[in-house]
Amino acid sequence: MAKRDILIIPDKRLRLKSDPVKTVDKSVRALVDDMFETMYAAPGIGLAAIQIGVAQRVVTMDLAKKDEPPEPLVFINPEVVWSSDEKSIYDEGCLSIPEYYEEVARPKAVKVKFLDLDGKPQEIEADGLLATCLQHEIDHTNGVLFIDHISKLKRDMVMKKFKKAAKRGEYPAFEKDEEPSHHIG
Repeated sequence: MAKRDILIIPDKRLRLKSDPVKTVDKSVRALVDDMFETMYAAPGIGLAAIQIGVAQRVVTMDLAKKDEPPEPLVFINPEVVWSSDEKSIYDEGCLSIPEYYEEVARPKAVKVKFLDLDGKPQEIEADGLLATCLQHEIDHTNGVLFIDHISKLKRDMVMKKFKKAAKRGEYPAFEKDEEPSHHIG
């Protein structure tokens, strides 16, 4: 296992559409191990492989609270196959857009099909934070960021701030938030 660097906007790789995993093998399991180590260290509750520069449709997640035992989840080739008409609003953040948070409206419930670590097809119905996190991470596998769901004005402001900061080799100053549940992935 190895902690990896998380890509930060405006890194163009974050806009790549990830390739499906053809076979769940030793290299995919090693990637998952690295993703969990990276996600927990960040700290965050979700991470897509593209966020560490690997354009594969692999997502890790753990929604357990700090005082609870870890509940690691792995989704390989995740795909939303159904979503509710009812929306829910969550104050999202992203490890690739550090210290920036914004309310995002997404379907309240989803059904997602995926492969598990044994390569077996699975399906999960989710609502609440799990539904939000799944949608956020699946967006990453499609080159979509949570800021794509907010107004163009706010998105442009965030991108401009991060582009300037990248030129200076630093992160822009936003409100610091150490709560992992806000750092979706």
